[in-house]
Amino acid sequence: MKAYVFPGQGAQYCGMGKDLYEQSGLARQLFEEANGILGFRITDVMFEGSEEELRQTRVTQPAIFLHSVVLVRLLGGDFQPDMVAGHSLGEFSALVANRALSMEDGLRLVYARAMAMQKACEIEPSTMAAILGLEDDQVERLLKEVPEVVVPANFNSPGQLVISGSVRGIELACELLRQAGARRAIPLKVGGAFHSPLMEPARIELAAAIESTAFQNPICPVYQNVTGLPSTDPEEIRKNLVAQLTSPVRWTQTVRNMISDGAGIFLETGPGNVLQGLIKKVDPAVETRTVEWKKA
Repeated sequence: MKAYVFPGQGAQYCGMGKDLYEQSGLARQLFEEANGILGFRITDVMFEGSEEELRQTRVTQPAIFLHSVVLVRLLGGDFQPDMVAGHSLGEFSALVANRALSMEDGLRLVYARAMAMQKACEIEPSTMAAILGLEDDQVERLLKEVPEVVVPANFNSPGQLVISGSVRGIELACELLRQAGARRAIPLKVGGAFHSPLMEPARIELAAAIESTAFQNPICPVYQNVTGLPSTDPEEIRKNLVAQLTSPVRWTQTVRNMISDGAGIFLETGPGNVLQGLIKKVDPAVETRTVEWKKA
């Protein structure tokens, strides 16, 4: 069975999507429609912008989403998923791919999400860190000892867990986890504490946008970040999408469940190959591949 997976923030790179724009009339049309919807030429930043410009949350999230869903549209009839999943932001790409959301609605929600998250980041200084070399349950247990807001944010793969919280909380947690034997505790260059209670203002704002958006019955199950479980119910999908901003991304559990349910190959659709590396750490035996499109 084919599992298509979609990357999240951090997968961006300078020049992303430019080859698709130049080689395909359909891609050009979709990118230009997106420029109109967003009210600025995101393609200029994607194709010619600097790394710093591309790292802005208001640009990064719609840029990665666009690269992913344009690629799906270019595949046409060759895109035949048995299941889909996306990492954080990538869940929106997955929901457009399995037709639970239209591309236009997906883009509007992603942009609303990016702006809401940016505002939440400005309310209280916060950040994230990657913890390598400890068991997930050990990290979770130790975080309870930190007298600040700090929680597990991304269960990426065995031995790799990203934590999220206040700036002071992350500092204290990194020191504690290093003392407990973490191989590395790496502060991340991010705008704030994504997938933590500090994103509550963004969750409230995004919830209103999601509630007013039409969701359809998808063509295949989406394995959602909040539960790691498959869903085809539009209302359940909607509820989990709202909860995602303040809940951890259960990527390890998601991949294990997809394999258990018959996934024989994982096809990463969008910029980069980060997810393939994480999937291989979950199960080295599983086949992974990057989805590519070449002009015939």
